[in-house]
Amino acid sequence: MKLLLDENLSDRIVPHVLDLFPDSAHVKSHGLIHTNDTIIWSFPRERGYVIVSKDADFHQRSLVSDHPPKLVFLRVGNCPTSQITQLLRANHLLMSAFDSDADASILILP
Repeated sequence: MKLLLDENLSDRIVPHVLDLFPDSAHVKSHGLIHTNDTIIWSFPRERGYVIVSKDADFHQRSLVSDHPPKLVFLRVGNCPTSQITQLLRANHLLMSAFDSDADASILILP
């Protein structure tokens, strides 16, 4: 399972989760900062990423759009990067099961 972190999350998270989520990336590494949500929604579909975001717009889009891509929606407010990293790491098994479920389109954490 490879994650694509939205711009509302720090790109510093990626190196701390690569051991559990190989080939994960941040939208910044693909030149997608300040990009239209529609383009960001299409990008992971074509490349096999699962979007990770705190953006309510992505949450709404996941409810009305088909998947892929799948979305891991982080229902957290402003918090340190270390807390987001810990949340992703602690939920690795749950996220892997979500990724394997062909019918699931959104996983809400915490």
